[in-house]
Amino acid sequence: MGKFLRIFFGCHARPDRSFFFHGRQFPICARCTGELIGILFGIPIAVFIGYASVPVTILMTLPMVADGFLQLLTHYESTNYRRLATGFLFGIAFDFLIIYFHRTCVMIAGEILKLFMDEEKVEMGMEYFLFALPYRGIVG
Repeated sequence: MGKFLRIFFGCHARPDRSFFFHGRQFPICARCTGELIGILFGIPIAVFIGYASVPVTILMTLPMVADGFLQLLTHYESTNYRRLATGFLFGIAFDFLIIYFHRTCVMIAGEILKLFMDEEKVEMGMEYFLFALPYRGIVG
């Protein structure tokens, strides 16, 4: 399982950037652990509470991007808990971005299908796929 997680996240799994539990290193680093937890938490958040607007979703990704680039380009060294927190926000935002990607694909496919099929039937199908997960607009 650990090897799969490292491959899935493209994780370096460096010991100095990973958490340990009972003397054993987590299979992925602190940032990837945060992303994984965020992805898992983001699903029920999106289903039961709703998902954020696109600008807010993009803002949720910025802390991780900024933290990573600061470490890369300067002598700044982030803490594992900061990596966990920024990864968590990114993971939730990742779920929201997947929802927006899905909605965009349904809209494009619907417009294409309208060229070949009854527009009313296509609209009904699009409603089914678009409103299965309603936008409730958390922040924004």
